[in-house]
This record gives sequence, C-alpha cells and structure tokens, in this order.
Amino acid sequence: MKNLYIAFLLVAVLILGACGTEKPAAESSTAQKDSETFLYESENGPVEVPKDPQRVIALTNGPNALALDANIVGIDEWTNANPLFQEQLEGVEVVSEDNLEKIIELDPDLIIAGSQTKNLDKLNEIASTVAFTWGKLDYLSQQVEIGKLLNKETEATEWVADFKERAAAAGDAIRTKIGDDATVSVIESGNKEFYVFGDNYARGTEILYQAMGLNMPEKVKELALKAGVYTFSTEVLPEFSGDYVVLSKNPEADNSFMETDVWKNIPAVKNDQVIEINTLESTYSDPITLDHLLKIFEEGFLGK
Repeated sequence: MKNLYIAFLLVAVLILGACGTEKPAAESSTAQKDSETFLYESENGPVEVPKDPQRVIALTNGPNALALDANIVGIDEWTNANPLFQEQLEGVEVVSEDNLEKIIELDPDLIIAGSQTKNLDKLNEIASTVAFTWGKLDYLSQQVEIGKLLNKETEATEWVADFKERAAAAGDAIRTKIGDDATVSVIESGNKEFYVFGDNYARGTEILYQAMGLNMPEKVKELALKAGVYTFSTEVLPEFSGDYVVLSKNPEADNSFMETDVWKNIPAVKNDQVIEINTLESTYSDPITLDHLLKIFEEGFLGK
C-alpha cells in the first residue's frame, strides 16, 4: 500500500511538472513572434508585418521597395519592363493579383498592393498585405511610408533629405543660368497625339517643378497642373512648348514628328534647348528614377 502511495505521488509530480512547463513554452513562442513582427499603421488600420521581410511581393510600389533593397520575389509587369530595374529584378517572378496560385507558390511574408488591387482579402490570407492609394501621399512621403513598412524609415528619411538638398541646389544653379522667368514644359509623344504634364505625373515633373522650383508655361499651368496631364494634337505643339522642353521620348514608338516643320520651328528646338528622357525609364517617382533623372537634368541644363 505504501509503495502504491509513493508511485501515485511520483505520477502527480510528473503531471504537475509537465503542466508547469507548458505555459512558459507558449509565452516564449508568443514573445518570439512579437520580436519578429510589428504593427504597421496602414490606411485601413494596423497590420501585423514582419520586421525583416524575406519574401516580398510588390504588386505596386515595387521601385520604392527596390530603392530600400527589399528582398523582392514577385513584381508587377510594368516595373519588370522598366529598363532601370532590370539588374535588381534578375530572377524575380512577374505576378499579378489574378494569379493567386503563383503568389502562393512564391510563399511571401509581405505583399504590397494598391487600394484598387483585386482579391485583397484573399491576398491577406496568403501573407500580411498592405495597400496604398495612388496619389494619396506625395512622392517623397510615399517613399518614407514604404520605409516604415519595411522597417527602414531611417534610410528612407535620410534619402529624402539628401535628395531635396541636391535637387534644390541644382534648381538654384539652373535658374541662375537660364533666368528666373524661363519656362520648362514636359511633353511626351504618343502614337497620334502628345501629352503635357503638371507637377506630379512622373517624367521628372516632381523634380523640375516641385524640388527645383522651375516655371511651367501659363497654358500648361492652366490645362495640366490640376489634371496632371493634358492631351493635344501636333498642330498646337508650339503652344505648349516652354523656353526649354523636356521631351519624354519612347524609343519604341514612331518619332517621325521630329522631322516635321511644326517641331523644328519651335523656339526651344531651334535654340537647342530640348532635353530628352526615355519614357520607358521615366514613369515612376521613386528614388532610383529620381536620381537617374536628376543627373540627366543637371547635364542637360548645366552641361555637367
């Protein structure tokens, strides 16, 4: 009987010991998870995201993430087609919100999307998904916001401060050379029409008008500043051309307009005051694109 009682005590001690170790193990697991994630305040409320994401799918804002050396495993087709990002995107899969199976196969731990992206609920079941509304933030604030999401706010903020300083200095030098009243228009050639842009439609417009403080022609200001872009025909091309023209030129398109008298007789063309940029490289406003275009503008205006 005594031996049976001792055996019972031993079993009870073992059970209590086992129960006592279960709770700390659970607490340890929770603590470990908390140390690996944080709550990002998105447009739609807090989202738990990894502090050091290892497999990012960027359905939008890919260039912003690339500028912060994000570990991207999936990218949208438009970013993938941009010549500026070819080297960084080598081996990265092209994905879309319509191909959920492909996204699942890539096993992401973070998905960056747009508020208009389809299947957001399903994407959020695959991995932490954060959506941004295009145009809600200005181009520099957007970079800082991506920095917050990737836990690289310091790097993003430092780049913004440096860029603003460099662009402002370039703007001062350019105005000194061309005059405070000189105008600059950003024009892009289409298949049968032209586009002129306001101050927030990529193609370097943010640099020229916001960061550098250069002037746009009055007609451009009237028709494109608020709308962002205005479409017009070849015949009225001179009316939208400033003292200087930044020509967004698609090397894969028909650029025969440059052989017409309408184009050749524009004062900016006759005075050799046209700066060409590659349309395919100029449709974003991320740090990689901005630094690339800033260099072109410095060379084009200042001859550096």
